[in-house]
Amino acid sequence: MIAVDSNLLIYSHRADSELFAASSELVDSLRHQSAQWAIPWPCVHEFISIVTHPKIYNPATSIDQALLAVDSWLAGGNVHLLSESPGYFEKLRKIAVTAKSSGSSIHDARIAALCLHHGVRELWTADRDFLSFPQLKVRNPLINL
Repeated sequence: MIAVDSNLLIYSHRADSELFAASSELVDSLRHQSAQWAIPWPCVHEFISIVTHPKIYNPATSIDQALLAVDSWLAGGNVHLLSESPGYFEKLRKIAVTAKSSGSSIHDARIAALCLHHGVRELWTADRDFLSFPQLKVRNPLINL
């Protein structure tokens, strides 16, 4: 299963993003395929907080529009929202200690641990910080489009 990071979700939502066309095509292809895909819950939260932030986007996305975007991902019926469950904390501990994570990098460690915990085979992201977690296969699907 492929998981998608918040940055690709943000780019696919914001038509004013330079990466809008490529990202929206990627997310739409996942939504319309029969294979299962995933979004970690922290990425959903981050998506909503970023696109609705008036200091990041002018105009910002309304909360209603942001939630409709999440609804559209869920409507395909083939997306899994990844959350913490028994055994997750040990995954987080292992990768955070190995990567010497601290501060804001704990957020990325959390996403990586959720992916590993749920058997995700690859995380799609434009964030190179995930390379700190070699246990998780990471790919930027926007490169070489």
